[in-house]
Amino acid sequence: MRSVFFVKIFILSPFKTSNEESSFTGLFMQKKVVIITGASSGIGKALAEKYAAEGWNLVLAARREERLLELKTTLNETDVLTVKTDVTSEPDCKNLIEQAVEKFGQIDVLINNAGISMRALFDQTDLEVVRKVMDVNFWGTVYCTKYAMPWLLKSTGSLVGVISVGGYIGLPGRSGYSASKFAVRGFLETVRVENLKTGLHVLVVAPGFTSSEIRKAALNGNGQQQGETPRNENNMMSAEECAAHIFKAVRKRKRELVLTFAEGKLTVFLSKFFPRFIDKMSYKIFAKEPDSPFK
Repeated sequence: MRSVFFVKIFILSPFKTSNEESSFTGLFMQKKVVIITGASSGIGKALAEKYAAEGWNLVLAARREERLLELKTTLNETDVLTVKTDVTSEPDCKNLIEQAVEKFGQIDVLINNAGISMRALFDQTDLEVVRKVMDVNFWGTVYCTKYAMPWLLKSTGSLVGVISVGGYIGLPGRSGYSASKFAVRGFLETVRVENLKTGLHVLVVAPGFTSSEIRKAALNGNGQQQGETPRNENNMMSAEECAAHIFKAVRKRKRELVLTFAEGKLTVFLSKFFPRFIDKMSYKIFAKEPDSPFK
C-alpha cells in the first residue's frame, strides 16, 4: 500500500517538469515488439493479425515476401516491418533480428512458427527430405533464437516455439517432421532451464491439427510438395482461434500449450501411461488417410 501511495504522489505531483512527465508517459506507452516467422500464411498470418489488433509493433518474416507485403497493407493500426527470410539460412536469421532491432530498438517476443511437414514412410524417403525438414523446423528455430536471445534477455521477454503433437508422439509417415518437433521441444525446454534465474519466458506450443497450408506444402518421399491435404480440415481448429490461444498463453507466461482435446491434450496424456495403445491408434488413424503411404 505504501508503494502505491508514493506512485500516486509521483503521478499527480505538480512539481514534475514537462520532460519528466513525457519520459514517464513514454516508459509505459511504448509499444512492445513481436517477431513472427512463417508469417505469410496459416497460424503465422493469424498471429500477425492478432498482435496487430492488440496494438503491438510487428516484425514479420517469411520467404514469400509478396505475401508479407500484402498482409502488411491490411494491418493499418500498427507499425509493421517485413523481412524476407529463409530460416534455413543463418545469415537470413541474423539479418531478421538486426533489422528488427534497428527499427524498433527492442524485442519482446519471438515466435518461431516457420515450419514444413512431410508424408512418406521412412524407408521410402530420401534423406534430403528429412534434412530439409530439420533445417526449417529445428535449425530455423535455433538460428533465430540465438540472435534474438540478448534482446529477449534484456526485455525479460518471451521465446515461443510452435511444434505439434508430433513433438510428443511419433506420427507414422512423418518421421522427419516428428523428429524435428521433438528436437525443438528438447531445445526450448533446455533453454528454459538454463534461464530459470534470468526472467526469460519460454513457451512450447503444440497446436494439434489446425487448418492451414502446411499439409498442402508437405513434402513426399521424393521432396515434392504433395499439393493436397490428406485430411478433412473443415472440423479442425482455425488458425485464428489457435493464434488467440497462443497470444493469451504468452501474456500469462505459460510454459506449455497443447491445443484441441482428443488429438492434442488427450493424446499427449495417454501417451505417458498407455504408449502401446497410442501407437496402435496412431497407425490406425493415419492408415485411413486418402492415399495413405501404408496402402
